[in-house]
Amino acid sequence: MSGGNQPPRGAGSLEDALGAALADTVRGSGASIGGLYLIEETEPVLRLVALCGLPVAFSAPWQRLPLTAPVPVTDAIHDDTLVSIGSQDEMARRYPRAAAVLPYPFALAAVPLTGVRRRWGGIVLMWPAARPREVTPRERGHLVSSARRMARLLDDATRPPTLPDQPRIVPVEAAHHPVQTGLAAADYLERLPEGALALDLEGRVTFVTATAARLMGRHADRLLGTRPWQSLSWLDDPVYEDHYRTAVLSRAPVSFTALRPPDQWLTFQLHPDTSGISVRVVPTAERTEGPPPPAPARAAAAAPTGRLYQLVHLAAALTETVTVHDLVALLAHQILPAFRAQGMVLSAADAGRLKITGYHGYPDDVMERLDALSLDTALTPAGQVLASGTPAFFADPAELAGTYPRAPQISGKQAWAFLPLIISGRPVGCCILSYDHPHTFTADERAVLTSLSGLIAQALDRARLYDAQHRLVHELQRALLPRALPRLPGLQVAARYLPTGHGLEVGGDFFDLLRLGRTTAAAVIGDVEGHSIAAAALMGQVRTAIHAHATAGAAPDQVLARTNRLLGDLDSELLVSCLYVHLDLARREAAFASAGHVPPLLRPAGRPAGVLDVEPGPLLGIDTAVHYPVTSAPLLPGATLALYTDGLVELPGTDATRTTSDLAGHLDAGDGQDLEQLIDRLVRHTAPTGRHTDDIAVLLLRADGTA
Repeated sequence: MSGGNQPPRGAGSLEDALGAALADTVRGSGASIGGLYLIEETEPVLRLVALCGLPVAFSAPWQRLPLTAPVPVTDAIHDDTLVSIGSQDEMARRYPRAAAVLPYPFALAAVPLTGVRRRWGGIVLMWPAARPREVTPRERGHLVSSARRMARLLDDATRPPTLPDQPRIVPVEAAHHPVQTGLAAADYLERLPEGALALDLEGRVTFVTATAARLMGRHADRLLGTRPWQSLSWLDDPVYEDHYRTAVLSRAPVSFTALRPPDQWLTFQLHPDTSGISVRVVPTAERTEGPPPPAPARAAAAAPTGRLYQLVHLAAALTETVTVHDLVALLAHQILPAFRAQGMVLSAADAGRLKITGYHGYPDDVMERLDALSLDTALTPAGQVLASGTPAFFADPAELAGTYPRAPQISGKQAWAFLPLIISGRPVGCCILSYDHPHTFTADERAVLTSLSGLIAQALDRARLYDAQHRLVHELQRALLPRALPRLPGLQVAARYLPTGHGLEVGGDFFDLLRLGRTTAAAVIGDVEGHSIAAAALMGQVRTAIHAHATAGAAPDQVLARTNRLLGDLDSELLVSCLYVHLDLARREAAFASAGHVPPLLRPAGRPAGVLDVEPGPLLGIDTAVHYPVTSAPLLPGATLALYTDGLVELPGTDATRTTSDLAGHLDAGDGQDLEQLIDRLVRHTAPTGRHTDDIAVLLLRADGTA
């Protein structure tokens, strides 16, 4: 193990040092597999840059991950803590999407790489299933210290690390022990009545005895360097390849029986370690458990299991996209790398034309020239695939030009896959994957892309509908809130409204500032229960009623009482909390009337902030005959008054009293700060990651004594 800030022994470049540190961590922890992820500079995406103990092909679904992906390593980075998964059942319970792609028994831990300046990424380690489920304190300490050492390497580097397109394979050196000569070992194996062969971690045969070759019906020279499920037709079934994947990922022995036509049953026993897999091949003359099982039915040209799991992973990811932006990001960050493509264009069918909704790997000017092309099938392959519903694949420009001589070729790309996006016979759009170099599409690539096209179509149709509804809701919300707050001499003002950021339902939080006279004003904040169009409509009616009563000269208690009677006349089932504040800047006084609203915070100049004890009345809409008490408080120069809705302090799993007290402390810390920056500070206190579970409205007022 290397210590301090020095690179591991034998490491040269930063990439070599990181690879050596990963190998040290894998060896020191007893893990069988390790991966190093780094965050890309330009996008919130994790890139797998180094890999131990696993073929690169196995990592295809995981080579690029959005930081929002529901996987252990992103949670470890987000929460800055070690995430441990002790079993396959736990993985399925906590990360069902990841479990669908990795249905193997193993244990896993993810650790963030947190440096002095930033979070660089994370490491993922996997152990055989026989490992104890819980990470011991000693193991935790080792993993965390290893991650810190790697973070220090990144902190101290004079340049950022290079992020390769494919992860580097880092060997984990096994301990060396004296062994007999290879010839003696081979003679020993040849004398046994059973066969023996060895596979590397990529699944290729590296050694085979004559007995094993005879049992499998193929000369040894024809087996060496091949994968058994590719060179032996009777093993060419995803079921058998999956046994090999299980052995590699779980590092646990695997046994299965297969029928070599016409009637020879063979038992294969796989024993994996960090360098490869040793396989015993035993003829099964008699079966004590009943008749031999029938040979599994195999579809023609079945895709390798890696592709099947990749399809499951991408299909699950597509179901989680919400907006068109989400879909474009998924196509760019996961589907393009999965098929080694460099470019992508996503277009939506609209009024006989294809409107580009997102792209990746193309210059902007090229997209401007290709936008809104006609769906005329004589001009473009996109129109033809939409008309026929059949994808089109072109391995090079000559093949494309031979079929569509009039199709524009201005992008410089060299190969294309045109995928029609169709739902129930209705064209939704077209997705184009493109390559910088000629590319021959294999049968399984065509099969997987064809399957994905239907899922992309559904995701695009759903996302466009969501975006349209979201725009409508957003415009409605903006129309119901004040476009600008009035300027008042002697009063500094700032306001912020933050919707929850999910769903299509508009919230009922509102605020307002009304100028009543030369030195008087009214500040209002409130919250209609629920998130719906009805809540938004009622919010607009409440704002209008308060505005009318306040500008007519009603006292604070009468403003709420009359608005309350209006709600009774409207016969609404929704309740409303509201805080009304009458500000007299000449007298330096504020009068408060509350209808069940959270109390405001007041920070007098030079004194700590605290919760203002405002006597509340009932929520608006409960009883039309209630009285609303009025509470007065001084508003001296330099004092800051914070009005807010409950989304700022009522958080799941927390005590609202403690959260409010913490909020007052943050108000203190922002003494003298610009009010807009102070709002940022208060909101970050509640939602440091930008996620919040309820709408938030904040209105800050500061008396400056110039009235």
